[in-house]
Amino acid sequence: MATVSSASAALRTISSSSSKLSSAFQTKKIQSFKLPNPLISQTHKLTTTSTTASRSFSCKSQSTSTDSTNTEVQELSVYEINERDRGSPAYLRLSQKTVNSLGDLVPFSNKLYTADLKKRIGITAGLCILIKHEEEKKGDRYEAVYSFYFGDYGHIAVQGSYLTYEETYLAVTGGSGIFAGVSGQVKLQQLIFPFKLFYTFYLKGIPGLPSELLCTAVPPSPTVEPTPEAKACEEGAALKNYTN
Repeated sequence: MATVSSASAALRTISSSSSKLSSAFQTKKIQSFKLPNPLISQTHKLTTTSTTASRSFSCKSQSTSTDSTNTEVQELSVYEINERDRGSPAYLRLSQKTVNSLGDLVPFSNKLYTADLKKRIGITAGLCILIKHEEEKKGDRYEAVYSFYFGDYGHIAVQGSYLTYEETYLAVTGGSGIFAGVSGQVKLQQLIFPFKLFYTFYLKGIPGLPSELLCTAVPPSPTVEPTPEAKACEEGAALKNYTN
């Protein structure tokens, strides 16, 4: 009996010790889990710093870009004249109807002159798509896409509504050369459709226009004509490498 009692006491002692060790281990484990991880904390700090620096750089870059944009509106006027020597316009009746109808195409190319009619600039080149024949207005509504070529200076592209019976505005969609990055609009005045037209551009986003293109306009009228020198593209009466 004494032996059994001693064995039981020993087992209780071992069990108690094991329980204490387990409790101590759990406590240590929990404490270890609660300790902050310096690596994670440091990583978080680095990420935050990097993001802040990136945002600061981005803001500076946007500010520089905005400052370099020219918001001044510059006015430029030109005459477009069909001298009946380019086979323009060419009327393509895709509708196969005798009356101008939706879908008919009109490719065209005419000559461009400065607003004072003393210098040949280049040409227009583009396409008109007939949208609607306006019988009561004795004309047509087109959707037009075309360009104005200014020799070595580059070109201006426009798009929008082209009316044969009244003034209209088209959007300036871009350009090349000195007109790269241009935006704005252009007013189209029909003087004698489709032979004489007067355009006034309102341009933004480009450096100052060369004085060669800026001049006092001859008042628009059906009787205007380029000077003989400009028609002949004589020296001093045409832009350098004007588009023909």
